[in-house]
Amino acid sequence: MTDPYKILGVSRDASDEEIKKAYRALARKYHPDNYAGSDLADLAGERMKEINEAYDTIQKERAAGTRGNYSGAYGTGGTSSANNAAGTAASLARARAMINAGRYSEANILLDSIGSSVRGAEWNYLKGCVLLQRGWYYDAQRYFEIACYMEPGNAEYQAALRNIRNNAGQYGKAYTRGSGCDACDLCTGLVCADCLCECCGGDLLRCC
Repeated sequence: MTDPYKILGVSRDASDEEIKKAYRALARKYHPDNYAGSDLADLAGERMKEINEAYDTIQKERAAGTRGNYSGAYGTGGTSSANNAAGTAASLARARAMINAGRYSEANILLDSIGSSVRGAEWNYLKGCVLLQRGWYYDAQRYFEIACYMEPGNAEYQAALRNIRNNAGQYGKAYTRGSGCDACDLCTGLVCADCLCECCGGDLLRCC
């Protein structure tokens, strides 16, 4: 089984309070009630079950003063859909479709639900696309770089990285995370949208 500490995103040395805090944050994020009527409802339910099992396992281990030996998939009922190859591929395909449909928040939630141990080149590329749309250009470039490093021969990933680097000067001070709004935000937003379209094979601004 996968290390339950990894599922909660905490270290094995984390305090009981830190573990509880991490559990509550994940429970709020993936509670099925938040996705009622959404096509992410089933995924949220699976993720919530995994989170609950991980938290329960940690609590039982600490109460007994033991430490488990973890490897492979979490749970006793087989490999979870988020951590096997077929499930991951399906999730990535859904995330890509959501990005193409402009459903970036949903795509981000779906990407974050994929286990860190199976986040390959495509995951990093799609994560970069989501961050690019949000205006987090520096972070988007970092994910594109990881995708290219993992699959250097992928033309789609290379094009995304090349586009964001070529437009870095136009992003200006907005090239890192920030807040506030001014007249330049419209231009920045258009450049961002054009770059994202080009990453996905389209072209919003023919002059760029």
